[in-house]
Amino acid sequence: MTRVVVTGLGVISPIGTGKAAFWDALAAGRNGIARISHFDPAGFDSQIAGEVKDFEPNLYLEKKEAKKLVRFIQFGVAASKLAVEDAGLTISPENAAEIGVVFGSGVGGIGFMEEQARVLHEKGPSRLNPFTVPFMITDMAAGYTSIILGAKGPNFGVTTACATGTHCIGEAFKLIQRGAAKAAIAGGSEASITPLGIGSFCAARALSPRNDEPERASRPFDKERNGFVMGEGAGAVILEDLDFALARGARIYAELVGFGMSGDAHHITAPAPGGEGAVRAIRAALQDASLAPEQIDYVNAHGTSTELNDKFETMALKTVFGEHARRLAISSNKSMIGHLLGASGAVEFIATILSVVNDLAPPTINYEYPDPDCDLDYVPNRARALKINAAISNSFGFGGHNAILVVKKIPR
Repeated sequence: MTRVVVTGLGVISPIGTGKAAFWDALAAGRNGIARISHFDPAGFDSQIAGEVKDFEPNLYLEKKEAKKLVRFIQFGVAASKLAVEDAGLTISPENAAEIGVVFGSGVGGIGFMEEQARVLHEKGPSRLNPFTVPFMITDMAAGYTSIILGAKGPNFGVTTACATGTHCIGEAFKLIQRGAAKAAIAGGSEASITPLGIGSFCAARALSPRNDEPERASRPFDKERNGFVMGEGAGAVILEDLDFALARGARIYAELVGFGMSGDAHHITAPAPGGEGAVRAIRAALQDASLAPEQIDYVNAHGTSTELNDKFETMALKTVFGEHARRLAISSNKSMIGHLLGASGAVEFIATILSVVNDLAPPTINYEYPDPDCDLDYVPNRARALKINAAISNSFGFGGHNAILVVKKIPR
């Protein structure tokens, strides 16, 4: 079986751009959630989000191109460029067909669609932007990234709501394992902090209304949790065939050893009772990795700060890991960055990789009031030094999509 390793990391997040800034903030428990500034949120039930504050698209794209592209594509290209640079990967005419791009988004160009809907109703169809179709479809982060970087291998996007980034990385992993590519740029991007994006989730009563305390609003596994907080950003990783990576002298972060997925077949938004679908996905990922549950040291939880997700994810971990569940370190990055929807799995996978590399479990901040239904070790409020040889990253999405990745430390 072809071994697949992670050699490059690129991240755009509410707590920092680039792997170093992101990791430093994550390890310090820094919060990136505040009142929305992208638009006036007055009148919305939830008026807070994890916005990316330090993003300069002109650093990654030509000025004219940057001005034309919508935000989720900008994020995706930028994160991919950062990952390629971090990996020291040169994409040339000789290897371009061996390098794929698997990159997704949950809602794509939702802000651009809002703008064009206004144009349609106020000015008529003849005034619609000719780029409306390519800038709203979710695959365009993958398509545009391949165009900019010249990667000519398999190219597609996966859209599975909040499991998108994880599915993309898992599918890229399997592409390489079956020999369809030697390397791949994989991840997810999202820019949904818009009136329609926020308003829609408010209508679904999914977002926290803790507007007077934005920094305390995202509180996964805490008894006082009352909804998730929207975030935005992108995560990209470079995956490579181990032999391909070694031949070019690449620095290797960790080995990706397992991918599991399942469907709940239960409800369009609520997870299956007891986390039944999550249980099957985690078990499939461990089987794919040829690891026993007792060999996992750390879990990067989906941990949305919603009542059912946190309760059922906890139940799923207890079912899969048994007594070992109480020895696991478990944390949710969403406590600091919010929920990046289609980008969350990719950004959180990067956090998982860095946890393995640094032997440090980031904290779940805002954990103040224990919940009897969530009674495992969620690394409350402070990061913890911990020998991490193997870890899993969980993602679950509306529609009943479950996806799990398993990584192992590379012996030094």
